Amino acid sequence: MHTKKEFIQDIKENEGIIYKVTRIYSNNNEDQNDLYQEIVYQLWKSYNSFKGNSKISTWMYRIALNTAISNLKKEKRRGSQVSIDNLLLSQMNEVDTVMEERITLLYAHIKELSIVERGIILLHLEGKNYDEIATITGFTNTNIGTRLARIKQKLKTQIKK
Repeated sequence: MHTKKEFIQDIKENEGIIYKVTRIYSNNNEDQNDLYQEIVYQLWKSYNSFKGNSKISTWMYRIALNTAISNLKKEKRRGSQVSIDNLLLSQMNEVDTVMEERITLLYAHIKELSIVERGIILLHLEGKNYDEIATITGFTNTNIGTRLARIKQKLKTQIKK
C-alpha cells in the first residue's frame, strides 16, 4: 500500500505532466486549475491500484489524459462553447518573443486537433517513443506511427495557411 507521503513526492516529481495536459485541454487559467485538481484527485483515487508494471510517469500520463478527455466530453454534453484563450504562455518564463509567438501558434493549432490527437502529439512533443505512447494511449505502435504522421501533416497544413 502506498503512503500519502509517497503520493505527494510522486506528484511533485511529475507535476510537469499534469501542467502540460491541463494546458492542452484547457482554455484559461481557471479551467487549467480545475482540471489540475481533478487530475490529482483521480490520481489519488487510483494510487493504490498502481502496481509498478510501468513507470509512474507513464501511469500518470494515462490517468491525466483520460481525466482530461472525460472532462472535455462532459463539457460538450453540457453544450458549453470552448474558445481559445490567448493566455497560453502565462506560465512560461522565456523572454524570446519570436519563440513565444511560434509556441503560441503551435498550441493554438494543437487545440484545433481532436482530443485523441492532442494527447498523442503532446506525448510525442514530450519525447515519448512509440512504445511509451502506445502504452499510455492503448493504441498499437503501428497505429501511433500512422496517427502521428497524419497529425504532423495536419499541423503543417494548418500552419502554412
